[in-house]
Amino acid sequence: MPAFKRVYKKLAASHRAVVDDAVRTIVADPEIGEAKKGDLAAVCIHKFPLNRQQMLLAYEWNPATRVLLLLGSHENFYRDLKRG
Repeated sequence: MPAFKRVYKKLAASHRAVVDDAVRTIVADPEIGEAKKGDLAAVCIHKFPLNRQQMLLAYEWNPATRVLLLLGSHENFYRDLKRG
């Protein structure tokens, strides 16, 4: 969760609004993201456009909670996600 917060607070207000919409989409339908396999078996990835670039939002969910893990572009995203 700290990795998500660190990236989120550096975004411009207009970009935060787009990320907020993506988070609302996940809350409404948590199965919208692509479930990962292997080392990242518990993680889902939701992809959405932000400023003409595809952004990835990693999250874990169960019926009680949803935890936002990481937000970023594809470059080094999975490496940083595994690093935790």
